[in-house]
Amino acid sequence: MVERFIADFARLIAAQPELIEVDRHDVNKEFSEITVYAGAQDVGKIIGKDGNMINAIKTVVSGCKAKDHISYRILVKPLHERKG
Repeated sequence: MVERFIADFARLIAAQPELIEVDRHDVNKEFSEITVYAGAQDVGKIIGKDGNMINAIKTVVSGCKAKDHISYRILVKPLHERKG
């Protein structure tokens, strides 16, 4: 659910939405890491000026903790750094 929201949101602001990919890695039952991979020009758009855009996304996602009791870390990386 959370990764789909992040992917949909990132696609809305990306110049190349078809390049957006989201991976979720469950570290343990209480913590997950979500990585957004985007084209080089879109990484900055997703992070936003002074990190405002990604911080807004993190704020919304932190509300999900109340429902599923999982903390999330969200990372944004260029698509060429994707492994596998």
